[in-house]
Amino acid sequence: MMRRAVQKLAAARHAPRAARRQQPLRAFSEKHETWRDENDTDNLPKVRKRDGTMADLDRTRGFVDYNRIPDAYRDPLERVQDWAEINTAGHDPVERRVQAARCMDCGTPFCQTHTGCPVNNLIPEWNELVFKEQWKEAYDRLSKTNNFPEFTGRVCPAPCEGACVAGLIDKPVTIKNMEYAIIDRAFEEGWVVPRIPEKRTGMSVAVVGSGPAGLAAADELNQMGHTVTVFEREDRVGGLLMYGIPNMKLDKSKVDRRVELLEAEGIEFQCNADVGGTDGVDVHTLRGNYDAIVLAIGATMPRDLPIPGREGDAGGVHFAMEFLTANQKRLLMTHEGNFESAWDGSFVSAEGKDVIVIGGGDTGTDCIGTSMRHRCKSIVNFELMPRPPDTRAVGNEWPQWPKVFGVDYGHAEVQSVFGEDPRTYAVLTKEFTRDEDGKLTGLITQDVSVEGGQINTVEGSEREWRADLVILAMGFVSPEQYIAEQLNLDTDARNNIAAEYGEYSSSLEGVFAAGDCRRGQSLVVWAINEGRGAAEKCDSYLRAVAARGTDAGAGVAMVGYSAPQDF
Repeated sequence: MMRRAVQKLAAARHAPRAARRQQPLRAFSEKHETWRDENDTDNLPKVRKRDGTMADLDRTRGFVDYNRIPDAYRDPLERVQDWAEINTAGHDPVERRVQAARCMDCGTPFCQTHTGCPVNNLIPEWNELVFKEQWKEAYDRLSKTNNFPEFTGRVCPAPCEGACVAGLIDKPVTIKNMEYAIIDRAFEEGWVVPRIPEKRTGMSVAVVGSGPAGLAAADELNQMGHTVTVFEREDRVGGLLMYGIPNMKLDKSKVDRRVELLEAEGIEFQCNADVGGTDGVDVHTLRGNYDAIVLAIGATMPRDLPIPGREGDAGGVHFAMEFLTANQKRLLMTHEGNFESAWDGSFVSAEGKDVIVIGGGDTGTDCIGTSMRHRCKSIVNFELMPRPPDTRAVGNEWPQWPKVFGVDYGHAEVQSVFGEDPRTYAVLTKEFTRDEDGKLTGLITQDVSVEGGQINTVEGSEREWRADLVILAMGFVSPEQYIAEQLNLDTDARNNIAAEYGEYSSSLEGVFAAGDCRRGQSLVVWAINEGRGAAEKCDSYLRAVAARGTDAGAGVAMVGYSAPQDF
């Protein structure tokens, strides 16, 4: 259809002017019928509006005239056959502009406030620039607030869309799709290039942890002119971006691409460097060799399920990160068949097994999607709370995040393959069952009801479920404690490193904390927010130290610091 339209246009250019006025050009975008008018100066496509009429593409009433059409995922039956990203190539140029036109350019854009985007992305501005086809300028605006839009554009649940003003009366703007469309275009066009700092301050910072918080802090501090070294205990940089989020949500080549840019900008990465760990990097030595430290070690202590049948080393029950990390390391092979990761051969396979995933959320969905690609025999997902409502409940008004029922990619894949949604709501796991050899055979649950915020078990509702593999995806409780203990850092009631939000200073001068290790388990975009904020406060500290001529690296002189005698 489009080829014929182009041929008509070429013919019309050679036709008499009078004839041209009788030959409007008709074509189709992916979702919208479009026209080119007979007027030589009319370059705007005409698109079909909600009411069925054809008119120039216009953003004045875009949120009224056009429907929300998000980028589609690949077909579930196709994508479960591989580990490639679930995203399609996205909309064609006309449809992308139609979706940008739906942005209302509100007087108060809640999408970029504290109720929406944690990094305060300039969403209305880059939506308008996409509509005007000023993609380079859109990228410039996006990169001012977000260090890694190629990550958030794929894995963020988009709280900005939950706070979108258009969502108050209709469906929100496709903000998340717009974000990764902009950054993908920027990489394709070669606009994303290393930014080499012009001057160096002579101050050095050690960033411990290379997840989104650590990378954001390192990026900001490096651009401020400080010399930054990132220490990562795994064999590859990226933290949960590399090993916690499966490849079908975030292809690891995108993580490597960004890391290579950061290296080109002057950041040094040291992998297999477990700061404070046995046979790792001595934390006191680190403290003495750097002017400041930013801890971005994440919240990696998983929530366990201490019920009968879980005791000892009994097999068949695994934490989500154990399952996902080993799988991702196994996948990281070169084209020649050599492993790019330090995979030790351990691997939890769901192939041919009855799988139960306990816990919902993004991690639970990732475990479902991974099990589907292993060719599991069956899969069930338990959630403790009742099924969410289809629309916002009382007390969950806009612009709060909508706590409503949804179907994520893993759920859709199970529906397509097995014919039903895998989720079972309002169930409490009571016991793991095993045979005489200790092999896992299943588990026993009991239904629950929630009244007045209290969870109550339902008498006589016990059920037994068959399972060869149970995956615990119930979240994370805190960071591991060995660094905080060795540095005598204060922790809060949840064992997170104590540091006030917005200040990020720990109880030890010159040591800052950011991301999940400070705030608890949260989103990638919040980790970026905290990494940026911690970098700003760290920079202020270093400048103050330089101004008063104090050696920030002399650990024994720092307030609250007590080094070992042999230091």
